[in-house]
Amino acid sequence: MSVSRNSLQRRIDAFSSRLSKVKNDDLYFYLQQVDALDGARVEIGGRWKVIFSSYSYLGLITHPRINAAANRATDAFGTGTHGVRILAGTTKLHVDLESRMAKFMGTEDAIAFSSGFLANVATIGSFVGRGDAVICDKLSHASLVDGCRLSGAEFIWFDHNNLDDVERILADAKDKYRGKLVIVDAVYSMDGDVAPVPELIDLVNKYDAWLLVDEAHSLGVLGETGHGIQEYFGLPAGAIHILTGSLSKTIPAVGGYVAGKADFISFLRHNARGFVFSAALPPAAVAAAREAFDIIEEEKWRIGKLRRNIERFVGGLNELGYNTLNTKSSVIPIVIGDEETTLRLTMLLHNEGIFICPILPPAVPPKTCRLRANVLASHTDEDIDFALECLERAGQQLGVIGARRTAV
Repeated sequence: MSVSRNSLQRRIDAFSSRLSKVKNDDLYFYLQQVDALDGARVEIGGRWKVIFSSYSYLGLITHPRINAAANRATDAFGTGTHGVRILAGTTKLHVDLESRMAKFMGTEDAIAFSSGFLANVATIGSFVGRGDAVICDKLSHASLVDGCRLSGAEFIWFDHNNLDDVERILADAKDKYRGKLVIVDAVYSMDGDVAPVPELIDLVNKYDAWLLVDEAHSLGVLGETGHGIQEYFGLPAGAIHILTGSLSKTIPAVGGYVAGKADFISFLRHNARGFVFSAALPPAAVAAAREAFDIIEEEKWRIGKLRRNIERFVGGLNELGYNTLNTKSSVIPIVIGDEETTLRLTMLLHNEGIFICPILPPAVPPKTCRLRANVLASHTDEDIDFALECLERAGQQLGVIGARRTAV
């Protein structure tokens, strides 16, 4: 069935109408312009607010060593590169970064992409295809989902963190597909919980499948020293076939990465279209990322501070009566339920000086609208206590929570 131009325009008109209503009600909180940054505080519209929507989990944005590394790289190589990596775009900075990432992840090799989204789409799309099966957690990130859809492989969902469902699918797929790739997030970006990776490794080994784990929200957060999901579970290096992640969250640059065995990374360098046909990362971003990995290992106090902040904030939220699901990370869901209440709670918090973002469908299932708070190592005790006080006042005003429980 063909779709007319007018039909396409109606889609835009319907969206524009809904957007206008939200903006007219002062309930639009996206694309806000940040004018200045100072630690865990941002200036928006002439007013300073404590930010709980940042991905800078270890507080490395504006770190003087990282800024200096980026400036040196720009002085040496300029602001861009000469093209795609496979032709004229590879510098010694790129090679050094990939070597450093592999060492940090405990893998044989690593490859840098121009974004974390692209790293997932290109990796999945180049590695599996028709005749294969991709078996993906229902709450996996959009980049993983799009990679599965674009790959041409049979796309099979499994219930979130449900190992029985994974085994059922793998057993059924045993003789149906040439290759099988199981895909999960180490930390789920909207719920903050952790994938049961050791058990998944057992299952993929049992059924001759591969496992891909996206570390976008676990790098620098999980594990005693912030080395991620393998350290968190005490897994040996190389236990996970494919590790992917972001260079624009804990790592304050831009880009994405894939880490694994040397032959697999070589395969990606020559076959992943998102690598072969995308311009190389600019020198400043590469050098910034490289320096950040060193700082994570040297300034170990950051992960300790982050962990204490998470415990303080989640404990306070639970005491107030907020539902934070089963978060084990810097991603703290504050589940409210309906869209209207979620947006009005966000408005009250912004008015009080808390910059936090509401998460609505389709990013989360209907009736599970929430605020997503990201706790940082750069938050002070005062920042966290202030946020809890604001959440208490706003929550009581909207009837989301009752009066604070007091110890007897």
